Formats: sequence, structure tokens, C-alpha cells
Amino acid sequence: MGTVTVSGRSVPVGCGLSMFDPIYLGRDEFGRPVYVRLVYKNLLSGGEPGSGKSTLINAICCHAVLCTDVRLVLFDGKWVELGQYEDVADKFVGPDLAAAIITLKRLQTVVDNRYAWLRAHGRRKIERSDGLKVTVAVVDELAYFSATVGSKQEQEEFSTLLRDIVARGRACGVIVVAATQRPSGVDIIPASLRDIFGYRHAGRCTTADSSDLVLGRGWASQGFDASTIAPEQSGVGYLLAEGGVPVLMKTPWMTDGQIEAVVDYAAWTRRTHTIPDPAEVSDIAPTLVAA
Repeated sequence: MGTVTVSGRSVPVGCGLSMFDPIYLGRDEFGRPVYVRLVYKNLLSGGEPGSGKSTLINAICCHAVLCTDVRLVLFDGKWVELGQYEDVADKFVGPDLAAAIITLKRLQTVVDNRYAWLRAHGRRKIERSDGLKVTVAVVDELAYFSATVGSKQEQEEFSTLLRDIVARGRACGVIVVAATQRPSGVDIIPASLRDIFGYRHAGRCTTADSSDLVLGRGWASQGFDASTIAPEQSGVGYLLAEGGVPVLMKTPWMTDGQIEAVVDYAAWTRRTHTIPDPAEVSDIAPTLVAA
């Protein structure tokens, strides 16, 4: 990351990350780095307050905002968990269930249009070379929208729309990352929704059943039980991803200032008005102007 100076003006240069690249999420219990590829996947995280869900979400969001091929759609039941990313998001939805439902319907239209494009080209999924943006929909406080506010009908509509996007979106570049507190009941994470998330992350839970509610039935009895994580081990959780077996890992904590610095840089690199007009500096390489 940095700048280049062209005709006396500073032009921001991004780091060139892609959502097709592996995302660094932390280190496992042996100190080895943990990377996941989220493209073509979806991720669900659950756990008690303070268990480290936010650190995982921030790791993913910071990667996403520095990517050149990402459109970010955020749903935040508390305003402040994802609020720092609002300036670089295509859409930010706060604690408003009606707005969340409208936004999910718009995402559903994006999914439909992309599958029409894929069908017209005789394809089954998008590729990095297509040049299409990967839409990353992040839902923090999933339970707020699915089980807390609004009528039962609205909650069910939200869950149905989200389930459709999780089920159909990944092949066309619309992926979902969702997090919730206190995963202690089927009403919080309906099984029909939970079971279609390819990747799961369980932070500290109060019971083995709550751990299984996130990771899937039976993992606690095999020794992968998030209720055994000590309360002081914030950021530690079990990640069920590419290996097919949960991995105990710790996601690094980022301060508000560090997140702000990443977001400010990401916003700066996206400001097209900082790039000189080609008519003003004809000696600039076309590739730089196009960037």
C-alpha cells in the first residue's frame, strides 16, 4: 500500500487484494497461520458476548475493503459493530428489519441476474478473470433480524430471503458472513439456514449443545466443544472450514484505531477524484490512468 506521485499529485495505490485470495484469520493452537478462501463459500459464527466473533468479522471485513473486486453490503443490529465500514460499503443497514428485507430482495435480484448471465455464457460459476465484483454480505447480530424485532411474518421473511441468498449466491459471487450471540435455540439459527453455511465458527459457548448448534451436531462429543474455552480466552474459537475438522484458533484483536486506519486507506484508494485527468497529464501510462 502507498502512493505514486504523478505531475505533483499523489495517487493512491491499493494493495491489489482479491476476494479470490486466501483470507488470514489468525493462528491455530500450534502457532500456524490460518487462511480460508471465502469465495464460493459462506460463514456462520456464533458464541457468547465477548467470545471473539467481532474479531473474526473484522478480519474478514478488513480484507474485503482492501480488495479491488468487492462490493460490501452490511447489516448491523447494533449500528456500531460494522459502523466503521459504512463509508466503504455499497449499502449499510442498521437496526431496521424492513430495510434489511428490502436489501435482501435487491441482493436476490443480483443473484437472479448473475445466473442469467452465467446461463447465457454456458457457465456454472463466476471466475476471477470475469472481472465481476464479489458481493460480500455481512450480517452482525443475526438474531436481531431473525428472532427479536418485527412480527413473526417479517422475521420468517428475512430468514427465508437470507437462506435463498446463502443457498444460491456463492456460485455467482454473492457470499454471506453472519454472526450471532447466544446460539442457544433453534429459533435463533433455524436449522434450514444453519446447515447450508459451508464454514462455521464457534466462539466460547455456555453449553456443548450451543457449540453443536453452530458447528453441527456431534462435534462436541468428539472433543470439539466451544463450551470448554476459558472465559479469559477472548478471540479463541473452533473454525470448521476447508479441512473438514474443527480447528482451535485465535483471531487477532484489532483496535478501533487500527480498523479506522484500514478503512480510511481503503476509502482513499477508491476516491476517483484523486486520479489526474488523462487530458491534464498525457504522459501517464494508460494502465495507471485506468487504475
